[in-house]
Parts: sequence; structure tokens; C-alpha cells
Amino acid sequence: MFSNYLIGLREGLEASLVVCILIAYLVKTGRRDALKPIWAGIGVAIAIALGFGCALEFGSQELTFKAQEALGGSLSILAVVLVTWMVFWMRRTARHLKAELHGRLDAALAMGTGALVATAFLAVGREGLETALFVWASVHAASDGTPRPLIGVALGLATAVLLGWLFYRGALRINLAKFFTWTGGMLVVVAAGVLAYGVHDLQEADLVPGLTNLAFDISNTVDPSSWYGTLLKGVFNFQPDPTVLQVTVWLLYLVPTLALFLAPVGFASGKGKVKEPDEPGSRPSEAPQA
Repeated sequence: MFSNYLIGLREGLEASLVVCILIAYLVKTGRRDALKPIWAGIGVAIAIALGFGCALEFGSQELTFKAQEALGGSLSILAVVLVTWMVFWMRRTARHLKAELHGRLDAALAMGTGALVATAFLAVGREGLETALFVWASVHAASDGTPRPLIGVALGLATAVLLGWLFYRGALRINLAKFFTWTGGMLVVVAAGVLAYGVHDLQEADLVPGLTNLAFDISNTVDPSSWYGTLLKGVFNFQPDPTVLQVTVWLLYLVPTLALFLAPVGFASGKGKVKEPDEPGSRPSEAPQA
């Protein structure tokens, strides 16, 4: 449940910050008339993300077992690729995100309503589709038969919306560098588990060999149905009897990716605080009034 909460919080806060920046800029520049197209674009993006998630869930139920495993494994690997790209992208560009969004918004204001809708849709839609795919992959990797993974995602998204609102109102100051570094690092750990589970799915679909070649089996020591087994499964996608290929892929992804992500270069080596005086949350006394 914690890993899914982290996914919802991390992805949701990114989308919330984007919305916050767009709306604050329009309010501060006296363009409240452009708020409706922005909200329309955000609404469309959310609807498409939800539709994409439903299509993944209900569409996969009509497939055979091997087809389900092949689809689940392939999408899990794709989700890991997208999330890995996302955490490194945010690590590199978070400090310049506001200026980039402002530039896009200025161009859209000059082009008209349709361009505003498209700008908001593209800004939020990417996060929504990535979230839907990674949540689907993570929930299926947990596969504990309970609604806890979805509850975790919902709580994470709700927390992200609340933090975004507080950030906009100027009631909260966030060290974005530290936040995205710590949550990004934890998300890499979660992604490693999803990747290993995706490989296991492909093995069960007979697309990848080695299903019976186990690296170890501690099922008698770590009961998957116990509270600690459930905790390990939910947070790390831990499996007491992984295959050699699963362990190999897990290590080959986690160790270099985490080391590179936490290396003190680029964005991670900066001061870590966004200092623009007009950023929402930077000065509570100057927060825009909606």
C-alpha cells in the first residue's frame, strides 16, 4: 500500500504543481478569462487517464492466461521505462519548469482558447497517462486480492491535491529538490520490483525462459500471507521464490539507476530551493488570490 501511496503522491504532486503554476500565472497577469479553457484541458486529461486505466484493467480480463501475463509483463517493463525517464527528467528540469510553462502559456494565450485547452491537456495528460500505467502495473504486481493498492493510490493523489492547494495559497513551502530526490529514489526501488515482476510475467507467458530456475526459496521462512510478507510485497514487490533472471534484472536495474540518480550532479547538486519570488508558495504574503 505504501508503494502505491508513493506513486500517487509523487505523480499527483507533479501534476498539481503544473496546475498551480498555470493558474497562478493567469491570475497574476489578470487573465482570469483564460481559466475556464485551462480547467477544461485539465478535465479532459484526467478523463483520458481514467479511461486508459479502465481499458487496461477490463480489457486484459478478456485475454487468456498467457496473453494476460504477456501483456502484464510488457506493460510493466514499459511503465518502468517511463517512470525512470520521468524521475530523471524532473531531477534535471524541476528548477526551470515554471519558466518553461510560462513560455508555453504565453504562446497559447496569443493563439486562443483551443491552444489553452491543448496546453493544459498536454501539461497534465502526460503525468496522468504515466500514473495510470504505472499504477496498473504496480497493482497487478501486488496482486493481493484486496483494494489496498488502489486505496493507497487514492490517498496519495488526495495528499498531492491538498499539498498543491496549500502550495498555491502560499501556506506551504516545499524544498522541491529534496522532495523529488527522496521520492524519486524510493520510486526507483519500487520500479525495480515492478520490473522483476514484469520479467516473471513474461516467464509465465513462455516468452522468456528460466521460470523453474529459482535463485532461492525462503517461502518457509517468509510467509507471503503474513503481515511482514504483505509489507515486503506491497513496498518492494518482494517474492520469496524469485527466479535467477528476476534477481539479475532487479540488481542490474536498481544498483546503477539508483547510483546515477543520487549522484551529486546537475539538479541534485544545486541548492534545491526554487527562489523565484513569484512562484506559488515561495512567499506566503504574496500568494495569488483565486
